[in-house]
Parts: sequence; structure tokens; C-alpha cells
Amino acid sequence: MMQENIVEIYEKSFRDNWELPALTDYTEGKTTTYGQFARDIAQIHLFFKLAGVKKGDKIALIGRNTPYWVTVFIGTITYGAVIVPILQDFNPRDAQHIINHSDSVLLFAANRIWEQMDLENMPSVRAAISCDNRALLAQQEQETIAALLEQIPAEFEKEYPNGFTAEDIKYERPDNTSLAVINYTSGTTGFSKGVMLTYNNLTGNTVFGMRSKLHFPGSRCLSFLPLAHAYGCAFDMLTPLATGSHITLLGKIPSPKIIVDAMSKVKPDLVICVPLVLEKIYRKMIQPMLSKNMIRWALMVPFLDNKIYAQIRKKLIEAFGGNFSQIIIGGAPFNKEVEDFLRRIEFPFTVGYGMTECAPLISYTYWTDFVPYSAGRVLSGFMEAKITSDDPENIPGEICVKGENVMQGYYKNPEATAAVLDEEGWLHTGDMGTISRDGTISIRGRYKTMILSSNGQNIYPEEIEAKLNNMTLVMESLVVERDSKLIAIVYPDFEMMDRLGFTSEQLPDEMEKVRKELNKIVAPYEQISKIQLIANEFEKTPKKSIKRYLYTN
Repeated sequence: MMQENIVEIYEKSFRDNWELPALTDYTEGKTTTYGQFARDIAQIHLFFKLAGVKKGDKIALIGRNTPYWVTVFIGTITYGAVIVPILQDFNPRDAQHIINHSDSVLLFAANRIWEQMDLENMPSVRAAISCDNRALLAQQEQETIAALLEQIPAEFEKEYPNGFTAEDIKYERPDNTSLAVINYTSGTTGFSKGVMLTYNNLTGNTVFGMRSKLHFPGSRCLSFLPLAHAYGCAFDMLTPLATGSHITLLGKIPSPKIIVDAMSKVKPDLVICVPLVLEKIYRKMIQPMLSKNMIRWALMVPFLDNKIYAQIRKKLIEAFGGNFSQIIIGGAPFNKEVEDFLRRIEFPFTVGYGMTECAPLISYTYWTDFVPYSAGRVLSGFMEAKITSDDPENIPGEICVKGENVMQGYYKNPEATAAVLDEEGWLHTGDMGTISRDGTISIRGRYKTMILSSNGQNIYPEEIEAKLNNMTLVMESLVVERDSKLIAIVYPDFEMMDRLGFTSEQLPDEMEKVRKELNKIVAPYEQISKIQLIANEFEKTPKKSIKRYLYTN
């Protein structure tokens, strides 16, 4: 159990950093200081108190990343209630199901999302409040929430007649074993499960971030990952707020162009992102440059290649603001070709490993010590890991972890909890991998997606897909088993088709060439017998993972 507590950490941080900027809305350009932020939190606490919200009550929250979204989240956990952050990409029906399943008594929602919801379908919710303008959206018949909201300014003045000051920041410390967050995973095998994260889980991730100096007073952070997801939550919100960092909330769909524009303005000291962001930038900005005849020729000339790589490195660093110490990549497997290229140009990046059930961090290494193709070292002093294999260093097995960051279980789902948390407290991650003597984890693929070949070989489709996705005309792919043969389902790169002048009629023949090229670089038991083309992108979860289960049957 952690000695520290995240609520006490915030109490100190908000006092110490009273004058520093805390949150900026990138769209509106409005900045809130830590003092103003603490005042807004005090108003949330007062509202909860007047509304009769009890410690442990569930508060649902859905909308884009905004300062008020952050205020509701932090205001809820510092009050002692349980926050239920919902990814805004969930469709309204699923969001309503989550709200009901979590027993939420209040809902804070963006107006555009609320327009597609109905309070009648959420009987436990007393009222819904706008994340956009803090106004009442709806309330149950017998409720008086509308009147309470109008009373807040006057009641706040009564509570703090001399004005709200740093000395007024006093939070009651919750027990570290208490529930703080129910985070519903996007899920790839059906409806998502509610991951119960305790104050200890949040504290473990935040204290690790503080000790690793990921953020520091006055440092700059650009938040473009969804804060409703554990990765963005821990390192674009919880840790920065604990250290006095300045968070700029993008609040837009993070296309490469939007991200590059925002980076140039914010100039963050640390960048955390998912592989998709770097892979898109590589495909859209770097690959076209490398494919030019003159550049390809120059890269074959000794010494000249180093100069070209240095220029590309400089441009890429500038694209991310030019001020960051490193980029931390997590949330999904990283493409090997992109990783190889970034290492070749000595780009400062590292790859971490985590899951919602660990709030989320399991392993991480600073970029200068990062082992290629790994997922970093297990967090020393916070987490333990073991591999279910007779030779954990060389033969892959399931990765199991336990420690400060491991969840309490799945909300109202003891069967699912028992399936992943054993009696000794080990969380069975469902990921297959190896671990070195220094605790460095290397991931091979998901346990559930592993294919056992007819001659007993373990086949990890993700490894084949990584190679296939690097080939011309392939945008993304899935490798599945059908009739004891491996089939690759491919969504083509139509933009590249147009650039190269290929027609739709030529595509099957070109894909057959791709299949033959792929089979030259994979093991004999990994040979692809057929490529099946699809016309539309794969269906994905809100965190942009392919819903594999839809395509495996």
C-alpha cells in the first residue's frame, strides 16, 4: 500500500502552485490558474454537499477534454465520491447503459451528447448538468437541483466571506483502499467491463510519474488523448496536476496537422501518444520524402545518409514543438518499421506498457535506456511481473502482474474478476511475452489471438500484421485462421493507389504480389494463403483498436 495519497498530493500542489497556470482550453485560449482551479473544485464540493451527494456515490462524466471536465473529475475524487468517466466516442445507448450499470446519481455531459440521451432511460440519475455552460440539462420530477445550482454563488460567499484562499484548500484524506474511479474499458469482445480503480491505484501511477520527473512545476503538457482513458488520465492530467505543470487541453480530433500546429504553439516538455499518431506522421510526412529518387540515392552514400537523417530528426523534433525531453508511446503495439526508423535517426522516444486494469502503467524506461522492441522495465518498487513459461526469458507465456497499480476488480462482475485476478493477487493480462533478468518486458501478442498451427507452432498474428502493414498499398490488416489456413484481411491504402496510378481492377493482382513478398519474410508456418480485401476501414473501439472479434468468425 502506498504511503502517499493522491488527495493530499493535490492539496499541497494547489497551494504551492497557486499563481501558476493549470489549465488552458486550446480552442478558446482561456487559461485557469491553480488558484482558480481550486476555487472551481470548492464550488463542486459545495454543490455536492448541498445536493446530498454522499462519499462513495457515483458521478458520471462524458464530453471532450475541457477545463470543466477536469474540474468535475478532480472535484469528485477530492470530495470522496466515485467518478465514472465515459469515452465520448461511445454511442449514446452504450453510454446510458454504463451510467445505469455504474449506479451513477449525477451526470455531467456535453450538450451535443446529451441531445441524444434521455433521462427517462436513466432512473438512478437525479439530474444531468452541462459540461459546456454548467447549466441544468434535466432533472427528475422530485428533484430541486436547478434551484441548488442557482444558489451556489451566494452560498459560496457565505462559506468563504473573506474570499477563497490557498489556506482554504483542505481535503479529507480518503482511505487508499477506497474506490475512486470506475473506468469502463472499450472492450474488444463485447460490452465493456467497469474497472474499479482505487485511490491507491491513482496514487501509484502519479507518484511514479512525479519520481520519474515526467512533469515539474511550470512544465508544459499538451493533452490530446482522451482523458476518459486511463493512459491520458494518468499522464496528461493526474501527474501534471500533482506537480504544478501547465496542461493545454486540445479538445479536438487529433489529426497529424492539428497536432503539429498545436505542438508548435504549446511546445510541450513531454509528449505522450499512441502509436497511431507517430505511424500516421511517418506515413504521411516521412515516407513520401524517403521515396523520392534523389533522397533514396543520397541515403546510399556514406556520410551523406547521416546528414539526411539528422535533417529528418530535426524536422520531426520541430513538428512536436522542439522542446520535449522524450515521447512516450503506449496504448497499442508499435509498428516495427517505424520504430526502426526512429532509432536510426536517434529520435528521443520510448515505449511503455499498461492496461486500464493497472490505471494504467506496468512498465516504462527512459528513452536513453530503452531496449529496442521492448515495452520497458517493470516499475521497480511499484509492480511485479512474471511469465507463465518454463523459460521466461526466451519462451513466451502470459504476462501476469501485481502491485500498487492493480485494480480492485470489475464492478458488479465477480465472474469476470475471478477470471483475471487469482487468489495470490496476480492479474492475468492476456498478453503473451517474455521478460529479461532486469525486468524488461517484450510483448509478442494477445493470448486470445494466438493461433496454434497444425505442427504445434505458436503464431502471433500481430507480428505478421506489423510486417504486412508496412507494405505498399496496405493501410491496415488482420490475420485470421480459416480452414487451418492463415488469411489476411486487408483494407487497402487508396490514397497510395491513386498516387501510383493503380485502378481497382489491378488491385487484386497487386495484392497477390504483396502476399508473395510477405511470405518471403515470415516463417514457413506463418505463410499467408490468401488476401481478402475489404472496402471500408475496420470497425474500431473508441481507443482505435480494431474490433478483432468481428472478423475472426
